[in-house]
Amino acid sequence: MSSKKSTVVIVGGGTGGVVVARYLSKTLDPQRHKLLLINKHPFRIILPASLRMLVSDRGKLEERVLVPYDKVFTNGNGTFIEGLVTKINAGDNSNSGSLALSDGRVIEYDVLVLATGSKWDGPTSFPDDAASVKTHIAARREEIAKADDILLVGGGAVGIELAGEIKDIWPRKSVTVLNRGAQLLNDTYSSKLRHDLRRQLVKRGVKVILDDYIEELPAESSGPVQIRTAHGKSLEPDLVLRTWGVQSNTAHLPSSFLTPSGTVKVLPSLQLPSHPNIFALGDLIEWDEQKTAAKAQMGHAPIVAKNVELYLKGVDVSKAGKIYKGSMEMILVSNGRKSGMGWMDVMGGIIFGPFLTSRIKSKDLMIEMARGASGN
Repeated sequence: MSSKKSTVVIVGGGTGGVVVARYLSKTLDPQRHKLLLINKHPFRIILPASLRMLVSDRGKLEERVLVPYDKVFTNGNGTFIEGLVTKINAGDNSNSGSLALSDGRVIEYDVLVLATGSKWDGPTSFPDDAASVKTHIAARREEIAKADDILLVGGGAVGIELAGEIKDIWPRKSVTVLNRGAQLLNDTYSSKLRHDLRRQLVKRGVKVILDDYIEELPAESSGPVQIRTAHGKSLEPDLVLRTWGVQSNTAHLPSSFLTPSGTVKVLPSLQLPSHPNIFALGDLIEWDEQKTAAKAQMGHAPIVAKNVELYLKGVDVSKAGKIYKGSMEMILVSNGRKSGMGWMDVMGGIIFGPFLTSRIKSKDLMIEMARGASGN
């Protein structure tokens, strides 16, 4: 590295990005390195808790789920920049590059960390404009409150959890989960877990339709809409919400960074193969595992943070850095505040029942733990 002050830029202030920022703010010498964290909002949205926040104003969860970045940096060693990255110029020599923001600013970097997560459809598709986020929350609460018959299209964790949150507040509303697969979730998880989650929903009065889909979703409507599924079921919801899977948030990245599926190619050191000064983590990366906030926070982020530190010391991280070997699969799916199920891929698969799951996650959605990751 040269004697000039080097600039480390982290793009994305979600679960993984704040862990990297907080670690580097403790370990980097501010006389030698400048640390920047860029995020499109001036706050982090704790996504695992956002569904409950979007369903009703009970508990005013937005005050805890929208977390400012004022405490991320230790001893003030770092700078937060609110901005939306629209383009990355990685340079030719792999030692530096620049970012373009939507407002015209250009920021140069020596080391870049990509942590922009996923793009969601449906209620959790928060607007890029920070000023519109609370309007979005209020609009989702209003449409759910007004609806009598709600169809959730997608039977993964989001669909299951949203159904539970709605039933907690409005137990008499008609809620249907429609899933293309033959069971809820995907086949990473045990058949018993998937069966028991369906049983829990049905017990609460949620209708679950499996192995079926809608060829074309209707446009937004203020009243009941006639829907016929691919297998001939007739539905007439007055609110349809998309609760299917996500896509990696990589539209702003050069195509040379990406796999055909749109994820970022990385080495086990979580560096990009052709750019050793660029690291990536979280839902962005191409890795054969389920995308979860826990993996980004506890699996990827510590490795990226340490490897950035080593890279700045001149270490060939691809040969002598920390290596990511994958993480154990685990899931906790809440069903309102008092129920849910969990599963851990050890000893042939261990299932957590409603009592334990509610204590670990469902009751408070682990909000304080998530806030603690950014120093709040």
